[in-house]
Amino acid sequence: MLRVIGKRVLYLIPTLFGLSILLFIWVRSLPGGPAVAILGEKATPEAIERINELYGFDRPLIEQYFTWIGSLLQGNFGASIMTSRLVLEEFALRFPATLELAIAALLFAVGFGIPLGYWAARRHGKAADHFAVTASLIGITIPVFFLAFILKYVFAVQLGWLPSDGRQNPRIDATHPTGFYVLDGILTGEFDAAWDAILHLILPAIALGTIPLAIIVRITRASVLEVQNADYVRTGRAKGISQGTIRNRFILRNAMLPVVTTVGLQAGLLISGAVLTEKVFAYPGVGQFMADAIFERDYAVLQGFIIFIAIGYAFINLAVDVSYSFIDPRVRVS
Repeated sequence: MLRVIGKRVLYLIPTLFGLSILLFIWVRSLPGGPAVAILGEKATPEAIERINELYGFDRPLIEQYFTWIGSLLQGNFGASIMTSRLVLEEFALRFPATLELAIAALLFAVGFGIPLGYWAARRHGKAADHFAVTASLIGITIPVFFLAFILKYVFAVQLGWLPSDGRQNPRIDATHPTGFYVLDGILTGEFDAAWDAILHLILPAIALGTIPLAIIVRITRASVLEVQNADYVRTGRAKGISQGTIRNRFILRNAMLPVVTTVGLQAGLLISGAVLTEKVFAYPGVGQFMADAIFERDYAVLQGFIIFIAIGYAFINLAVDVSYSFIDPRVRVS
């Protein structure tokens, strides 16, 4: 197991190295250069020259790249031009909100997706199967921002059942030691604050989790259909093994490898793709701050946040690879 984890960790190094090169090239290819992007309308020739000298943009590209990498390795990701705070501080402040939203969306997608996919596969060719396939196709094709606006209009504006924006009602005076509002409410005994945070999570989690839900339904259905017709499943039925054992140990366990892969990929996408959802619901997470950074041309924030998200995505994939060994022991020998 340790050998498998060690190999996967080593694979992360060239991946992150390649991403750093792409980010570096992207910033240097901005119209007018990074100095113009930072200065905006104040980009006079004198100001551009001062910025180039201050940040070292007038040095050779190779020297600039290794200077930048050295700063990253020392934990120096620069400062935001919007808030004047360090990028690392901004990320630490906002990442718990995005992670909490991503976890809620993933729970929604997995909690409904796997049972619905299995249910559709067990009724293959029937009306229930056709309904599940059609619904999943619709779920994949609906844009996230459009669904978010619909959910917000119906359940928050028209019906008033759920809050329309933010993470918590400002009238609730709660303490947040970890930054995860639901967990903080439970740890501090402020259960009304925890419940209010859950209510604020429902609509954005559904909007963000609908596409992963649809994908998980389709992958689970296809995987279960393939496994339930395998020879060892027919042999188990012929030997009189109980349906519960066949379902749990023969079908579901062997059908989970592609599903786990899909869930892992969707988990990484949920963290990195929450920009539109957070913007619609005014959810103060990484996505909304990155959207503001794009408009404000705050490239230090964009570079730093993309690096952080890429590292998180890479470690999620590592966790998926390790989980294979527990689901299918045959993977351990590879």
